[in-house]
Amino acid sequence: MDLKQLEYFVRVAELGGFTRASIALNIAQPALSRQVRQLEMELGQSLLTRNGRGVVPTEAGKVLLEHGRGILHQVSRTREELGRVRGALAGRVAIGLPPRFAKMLTVPLTRVVRQRLPEAALSISENLSTSLQESLISGRLDIALLYNPVPSPDVDSVVLLEEDFYLVRRRGSGPARKSIGVRELADEPLIIPTRPNTIRMLVEAELANIGRHPKIAMEIDGVAAMLDLVAEGVGAAVLSVNAVRTSGRERVFHAIPIVKPRLRSKLALAVSAQRPATRTQQAMQDIIRELVLDLRM
Repeated sequence: MDLKQLEYFVRVAELGGFTRASIALNIAQPALSRQVRQLEMELGQSLLTRNGRGVVPTEAGKVLLEHGRGILHQVSRTREELGRVRGALAGRVAIGLPPRFAKMLTVPLTRVVRQRLPEAALSISENLSTSLQESLISGRLDIALLYNPVPSPDVDSVVLLEEDFYLVRRRGSGPARKSIGVRELADEPLIIPTRPNTIRMLVEAELANIGRHPKIAMEIDGVAAMLDLVAEGVGAAVLSVNAVRTSGRERVFHAIPIVKPRLRSKLALAVSAQRPATRTQQAMQDIIRELVLDLRM
């Protein structure tokens, strides 16, 4: 498979048309079409379907697009590393962060990288852990912070942080208590994220272990929105105490420890087990580790 043809196909698929892709790639449209057609002939499958507004990938095209992005990303990383073997740490590093840590780490991470790795380029993506792990495996990400990563031979991970979850109520909305059991949690009207969010899956799994189901008051993604609804008295949320502390409205809420058993989430630093990390990526891992460990203090 020719890398140039793969790059052309990815750009056409992403931009949705040969005309837009030819402008972006600075190549004549007939030549671009010919290269993509040669790729289709080599693979023996149609990769693009034309419609009134341009082109869309076929099922085979979607598969190639997913893998092609990762392949081109890794080729770029390899070229950068080879070109700077004797120079300063440089190159682009793609990092994936779950939403809450994207909010807390993006600015300090960018600041530290500028100070320590001035020749490096940083790319940050925000998504749920399941999507981030898929991107890490496919090669679109170099490093990711994952909640409770699914065991995989393609991923190496190390736990950096463990967090207990609390039932967060509006202060004064219920009887004062020092803790709440998982069985009692089933009776609480919960404001909870949609699947496959880590909190949602953890709550459902623990309740299923005792034959119970969560009582859903509302499904909504986003910690800030969840806390807004808790403040309005719509229900209670299952969150870390740090999410409450960083909300700027700590006095509005009452965080009750969940016990018997404790609900706990593990945050792991994950990299590909199939691709060697560049020196820049290794340095970036060290920075992320430092910043996350600082959050525990």
